[in-house]
Amino acid sequence: MRYTLDEIETFLTVMELGTVTAAAAHLNLSKSVVSKRISDLERALQAALFLRNAGRVTPTEAALRLAEALRPALGALTAATESASWGMDGTAPLRGRLSITAPMSFGILFLSPILARFAQAHPALELRIDYDDRARDLVRDGFDLALRIGDPRDSALIGKTVCTDRMVACASPAYLARHGHPATPADLAQHQVLSYSHLPDGQLWQFENDGKLAPAPVRSRLTLNNGEAMRDFARAGLGLAMLPGFIVAQSIAEGSLKPVLTDHPTRKMAVLALWPPISPMPAKLRALIDHLALELAGGRPWAGQDG
Repeated sequence: MRYTLDEIETFLTVMELGTVTAAAAHLNLSKSVVSKRISDLERALQAALFLRNAGRVTPTEAALRLAEALRPALGALTAATESASWGMDGTAPLRGRLSITAPMSFGILFLSPILARFAQAHPALELRIDYDDRARDLVRDGFDLALRIGDPRDSALIGKTVCTDRMVACASPAYLARHGHPATPADLAQHQVLSYSHLPDGQLWQFENDGKLAPAPVRSRLTLNNGEAMRDFARAGLGLAMLPGFIVAQSIAEGSLKPVLTDHPTRKMAVLALWPPISPMPAKLRALIDHLALELAGGRPWAGQDG
């Protein structure tokens, strides 16, 4: 069984980007070269990796298993070779590629300028940035780093807290004028709230009680999958929202939303940088984590907007 590193890299690129055309463009190769590398790898492995139909490729079960095993192995190999090529003094420019995933609203509102400054500082480095409110599988989906808010769901990942935030219960002045202010979390049973499709209401609508978080009784008719959309619905007077401070800080400062139940502490959340265990850590990944920690060393960049 003989195969090359180029074939493995090409295979993983096709898996990540989904088409031979996209992989060829990314690798700066012709489609025929990409197809030949995939065919040569299939022949070496004696296994079909893709089903081909009208120019489209669909990974087989064997391809999915192989990609899951190869991604961390290739990452470790890349880290070792890059560390050697950059030398020990850290003065050589960062090269290669970094893939980053983060929640949509946090990415658009606050992370993009931070990553833009990192990209400007390292012009030889290629960045792939994917904003998605779903918790992506870093290894399976080929990401080097994830920014997540709240408790990490994957204990296999390594994490660093770069800052913290707190959930804020709020509503528009118009809604509160019509329905009144809830005095206790129990009063929420008499109000309309907005639900978040990625988190059950019992986990979203929580307040501290005797030092522990407890769910509040809520009912809703509107469920959305994005925090900014929930904020906009709340500003329109359609219900109470429970949202991270970074999403509602500006609206609260402007007066289009008002916090409620402020005497009842809500959930405090860590803003985490997460990455798969890899040794040695690539210099480019270490540089990105250090950059995030430095940019957020003063705490929440939205602090002061939410009072």
